[in-house]
Amino acid sequence: MDDQINRYKRQYQNALKTIDTLEKIKAEIDFKLKSNPVCSNLHKDLRTVNLDIKITLNEIEHIESHIHQYET
Repeated sequence: MDDQINRYKRQYQNALKTIDTLEKIKAEIDFKLKSNPVCSNLHKDLRTVNLDIKITLNEIEHIESHIHQYET
């Protein structure tokens, strides 16, 4: 059981790093959109990053529920 908790905790840490990276990418895209607000490629990239953020947040929520289950 300790192996599973440790695995979930590692996944949790990796997901937090991923969120941090995605937020930085999103900020870069937002900055570029300020100077070129009609660029379709940037809008596509922004949609992709936003989707990746939502997916990663869902993964974090899922992992948190498993960690909470094992710790109680």
